[in-house]
Amino acid sequence: REHLKNIPTLADNPIRTEIIEAFFDKRNQHNNELGSYEEIGFEEFLMVMSHFRPPSIKTSAEERVAMRKQKVCFLFNMHDTDGDGKITLEEYRKAVEELLSESGSIGQEGARAIADAAMLEVASTNMPNMGPDDVYEGITLEHFEQILKNLEMESRMYVRFLDMNTANLRCGK
Repeated sequence: REHLKNIPTLADNPIRTEIIEAFFDKRNQHNNELGSYEEIGFEEFLMVMSHFRPPSIKTSAEERVAMRKQKVCFLFNMHDTDGDGKITLEEYRKAVEELLSESGSIGQEGARAIADAAMLEVASTNMPNMGPDDVYEGITLEHFEQILKNLEMESRMYVRFLDMNTANLRCGK
């Protein structure tokens, strides 16, 4: 975690903590385990980085669908911090507050109100027949996929390595 915290460009990201924790989340290692690693090795690091691989010109339609599914699951896992299969109102509030508080123009209460209104909108869309006493448990992966269905992320959710002299790049000790 300390190594990732020392990446200068990551320091400016409002969801830096979620990104770093995603590297240690066992769900992102394609083995469907719950929990978190204390530290990760090179293979685990690469497994998480694979979620950020952009499609190439040769990527087939089926591969694009699979890449999208992996990226959506990765994003979902990032915000479902307790691993219960739902992004709860509290988890959603935390993400919205972190994103909006970085701008400085909206305070914590304003961010909280925006998160609450957005969650209410999601609830009414995903469960249109909710009664006044019904409780919306949270956003499931299925609902999350539906929310993001029109967002083109396959070529946007990627990592670029800028200003790197690859001649001096070595792996290992």
